[in-house]
Amino acid sequence: MYCTHIYFFFAGLTVISTYDKISFNKIATQSHNSASGTGYDASNALDGNTTTCMRTSIIGDNAPYKTVWWKVDLGGVHSIYSINVQFKNYNGYDIRQRGRFAGFSLYVSDIDVSSIAYIKGSTLCYKDGPQLPTLNFTTICTQFGRYVIFYNERLKEVKYPDAYQLTNVVTELCEVTVQGCNHVGIYGSNCDNPCPTNCKDNTCHIQSGKCLNCKPGWTGIYCTTKCREGWYGTNCSQQCVGHCRDGASCDHVTGQCDRGCAAGWTGLQCTKGCKDGHYGYDCINNCSGHCLSDSPCNKQTGHCDSGCDPGYTNVYCNKECTSGYFGLDCRELCSGYCTNDAPCNHVSGICQSGCQDGYMESHCNNTCKKGYFGRNCSRVCFPNCKPDTCRHTDGSCTCAAGYTDYNCTTVYEK
Repeated sequence: MYCTHIYFFFAGLTVISTYDKISFNKIATQSHNSASGTGYDASNALDGNTTTCMRTSIIGDNAPYKTVWWKVDLGGVHSIYSINVQFKNYNGYDIRQRGRFAGFSLYVSDIDVSSIAYIKGSTLCYKDGPQLPTLNFTTICTQFGRYVIFYNERLKEVKYPDAYQLTNVVTELCEVTVQGCNHVGIYGSNCDNPCPTNCKDNTCHIQSGKCLNCKPGWTGIYCTTKCREGWYGTNCSQQCVGHCRDGASCDHVTGQCDRGCAAGWTGLQCTKGCKDGHYGYDCINNCSGHCLSDSPCNKQTGHCDSGCDPGYTNVYCNKECTSGYFGLDCRELCSGYCTNDAPCNHVSGICQSGCQDGYMESHCNNTCKKGYFGRNCSRVCFPNCKPDTCRHTDGSCTCAAGYTDYNCTTVYEK
C-alpha cells in the first residue's frame, strides 16, 4: 500500500496526514494523443515519475479539437480526499504553461464516462479560474467515486480571461495523485477508523466520519438514532400504517409488525385487510359462514353484525337453534309432531323424518283431512263411524247406531 504524507501547519502545530495513494499505476485514458510522437501515454501521469508526462493534441483556435480530457480508473469506488496535478513546466515558460493549464475542471464519477455531456454531468470537484493556476496544484475533494477526470476546453464562442492561452494549448500532465482510503468503510487521516455501523453502503465522510446517508431506520449525523416511533425506512420518511397488534409501532427499519397484525389485518406490514370469510389476528380465523344473506363477518371480531341466517344464533352465528326452534333468530317453534318426537330442521322447521300419525305436510303442523287418519293420513276412516268422530291419529271413533267394536264393524245385537 502506497501512502502519502500531507503536512498541514496550524498555529505552529504540524499535523501529518497519511492518506493512501489510490491512483498509483492505475489504468488511465485520454481523449486524443499527441501528434508529436509516441512516449506520451496517459499512464505516464500515474507512474510516480514527474519527468515522464502524458501529452495530447493541441486544442484552441488553431486546432480541430476544442476539448480535452484525461481520466484514471481507480479500479473501484473509493473514498477520495484530495487530488494533486503536476503540470509540465519549461524553464522560462511558466506563464505560458499556466495559461495552457488555466480553466481546467476536475470531476469524479462512479461510472466510466467519455462524452463531454456525461463528463460535465459528473460530480464537479474543482473549476479553475479566472486567475492562473499553479503548475503544482492540489485541491481537497472529499467524494466517493471510481473515475477521476481532468477536463479543459477552448471554445470559440467563449470569452476567456486575457492570460489564458487560446492557441497551441497542449495538455501535459506529469503526475496526478489521488489520495484517499484504499478500503471501503473506513475514514480518518490514517484510514484506520471504521465508519459508523449504520452508514448506508458503509460509507462516511473521509475526514469526519459523518454518514453521507443512513441505512433505513436510522437518522442523525452518525446514524445512531432510531426513527421516532411511528416512522421507518430511508430517512425515516415512511409512516407506519398503524395496524400492528396491540397498538405496537412497526419496526423502525422495515416497517413490518414484528409482533403480528391487529385483528382484521394481515401482511408483513399489516396493510392488507382480511379477505371475506376470515377474521382476527393475522386473519387466521374462519367466519362461521352463516351470517345473514352470505354477508361477511366482521373482520376484527368475527361477529355477524347484520344478523344470522335462519337456523343459527349467537354473535358468531355458529350455533344452531335450540331443539324445538327454527328459522330467523330461532324465533319459530317446531310443530312438535315429527316422527318419534325428533326435532324439526333448525333452518326450515321441516320434519325430515316424517310426521307422527295423524299429521301431514312438511312441517307436520296440519292434521289429516276429514275422513282420513294414520301415517301420512293415508288411511280412510271406517264407514260405520258417526260423522266427524274419526280421530285423525288412530282412526278410533264413535260408532253409528247398530255398530260396535274399535272399528265399528260389528253389528250390535240386542
